[in-house]
Amino acid sequence: MVETISPETRLDILGGLADALPDPLLLLDRRALVLHRNPAAAREFPDLAQGALLTASVRNPALLGAIDAARRSGTAQTVELHQTVPNETWHRVEVAPVGGDGWLAVTLRSLTEEKRMNQLRSDFIANASHELRTPLTSLIGFIDTLLGPAANDEAARGRFLGIMRQQAGRMSNLIDDLLSLSRIEMRQHLRPTGTVDLSLLLRDVRDGLETQARDAGVEVEITAPETAPVTGERTELYEVFENLVDNALKYGASGGRVEIAITPGRVGYDYAVTVTDHGDGIAQQHVPRLTERFYRVDAESSRKKKGTGLGLAIVKHIVNRHHGLLTIKSAPGEGTRVEVLLHR
Repeated sequence: MVETISPETRLDILGGLADALPDPLLLLDRRALVLHRNPAAAREFPDLAQGALLTASVRNPALLGAIDAARRSGTAQTVELHQTVPNETWHRVEVAPVGGDGWLAVTLRSLTEEKRMNQLRSDFIANASHELRTPLTSLIGFIDTLLGPAANDEAARGRFLGIMRQQAGRMSNLIDDLLSLSRIEMRQHLRPTGTVDLSLLLRDVRDGLETQARDAGVEVEITAPETAPVTGERTELYEVFENLVDNALKYGASGGRVEIAITPGRVGYDYAVTVTDHGDGIAQQHVPRLTERFYRVDAESSRKKKGTGLGLAIVKHIVNRHHGLLTIKSAPGEGTRVEVLLHR
C-alpha cells in the first residue's frame, strides 16, 4: 500500500528545500496564495507575507500570464519581471508546477545589477565616443582644409597645425585616462600591500606641478608631518593627489593659494589628506556627481582647461581600492575642499 504524503508534510519538505536556496522562491497554491517564502524571498519582498495573495501585491501582466500558463499546461514558464516601485528592479522569473494539487514554485533571479552594469557600460561607451568624436571631427576638418583651400596658405597652415596639435593632445589625454580607469577597475578587488610615505609623495606631487602652479599664479602650501606611512601603491596614490592638486590649480586659481595638509584621520582611519583651494567653488547640486564619469559642471570650461571628465572618477576608484574614503565639500564663493582618508 502506497502511503500518501499529506499537504502539510509536502509543504514542510518543499519549504525546507526552498530555504536552502540563495535565490528568492515562493510556493503558491492553485489560487496563487503564498504557502511559503524562503528567507531570500522575504528579504526581496518584505510586504508579501505568507498566506497573502500574490496577485494582490504583484500585478505584472507577464508574471500573471506565466502563472496561468504554467497551471494550465503543467510546464515551466519563464518571464522577465520589471518593477519600478519602490525601487527599479529586474528579475528573471521561472514558474513551475510542483508538488501536485496545482501548486507552483516561483523562482526569481535578480537581474538588477546586470541591467545596471549594462546601462553603465552603454553610457560609458556613448560618452567616450562623444568625447573622442569632437576633437577627431575637428582634426579631419582642418586636414581637409590644409589639403584643399589652404594648401598654399603658410599663415593658415601654422595656425591650423597648432589647433590640430591641441586636439590630438586632448584625445591622447582622454585615452590615457580611459586606460588608467580600466586598469584600476581590473584590480579593484585587490587591496594594495606596499607602504607609501604620504609626506614625501605630496612634496613630489607639488614639485611635479610647479610649472602649472607658476603659470596659474598660485602658491601651493604643504602642512605635513616628517613622515606619514600608509598601506598603498605609490603610483596610484600619486595619481590621486596629482589629479586633486591639478584640479585645484585649474579651477581654484582665482583664490591664489592651494593648501595641502596631512592630519590625523577620523575614527577608523589613520590619516586625512586635504586639498583646499579658495576659488569660485561649486554649487551644491553638482557636488554629489563630481566623481561620475564624464560629469562636468561646465563642459566648455573643462575642455578649455584640458579636462577629460574622468579625473575624479579615477580618484574615487583608487581610493576605494585602498579602502579609503573620499569627500568633497564646496560652495560658490568659498572654494573647494577635498579630503582623502587612508589607513596606515
